[in-house]
Amino acid sequence: MRIIGVAAFVLTALISAVILLLPEPEGFPILEYHQVTDAPLDPAFEVYNVPPDVFAAQLDWLQAEGYTTITLQDFMRVVHGKGTLPAKPIVLTFDDGYEDNYTTMLPILEARGMTAVVYVITNEVGKPGYLNVEQLKDMQRRGLEIGSHTSDHLPLTSQDDVTQRRQIRESKTFLEWSGLQTIYSLSYPNGAFNPEVEQILREENYLTAVTGEAGLNTLKTNPYELYRIHIRKPRLGLLEFKLRLFKAKFFAKLRAL
Repeated sequence: MRIIGVAAFVLTALISAVILLLPEPEGFPILEYHQVTDAPLDPAFEVYNVPPDVFAAQLDWLQAEGYTTITLQDFMRVVHGKGTLPAKPIVLTFDDGYEDNYTTMLPILEARGMTAVVYVITNEVGKPGYLNVEQLKDMQRRGLEIGSHTSDHLPLTSQDDVTQRRQIRESKTFLEWSGLQTIYSLSYPNGAFNPEVEQILREENYLTAVTGEAGLNTLKTNPYELYRIHIRKPRLGLLEFKLRLFKAKFFAKLRAL
């Protein structure tokens, strides 16, 4: 068994080395955040929080590396021939719709002239710790894109088709009827999706959806299966952030084989 384990490790290392030697892949990353706060959190959720000073350092590094933030609406305009992408685009996304996205994250973004996409669980809107409608409308006015994270954050693939459509439709309807501009994008709860869910999104007039699968995105990527890298609370500082971006490139190279 020890020999088999060593052989498997060597094979994995060789394959990884070959992948690393491949040319740089095309495409841009989408990053997945949740909270940006210094407030004390339940230990179970602490891993999903990037402290404000750490978040600011990540943004400063991205700008120093030449990245320009765009929204997914910007991306789809380019897909449809109505613009061009910057030299190094990147999309910052925030799941669930926590209030600190408005009180803490937004000022840090604006200080750097950057933008993002915020995905909201609509049945949490207005509850303690979550964004309210007026904050969402103000974020949209200030250049952020607001998207749906469904009504109740249920993994869509484990629901019947009636529930899937209700979760997708009612979240969009709630936001638009509350006075927000048209909602075009969805984040799959728990990253769960399949062709049937994608078809419902098309029928309900969504244009994009983000997954939890690592990789890079190009103009040819299925807009309902956009790749995304989860950014957790780092244990290794900025190095860990860089490694997560490298992970996106690594999986892009792997898919190109």
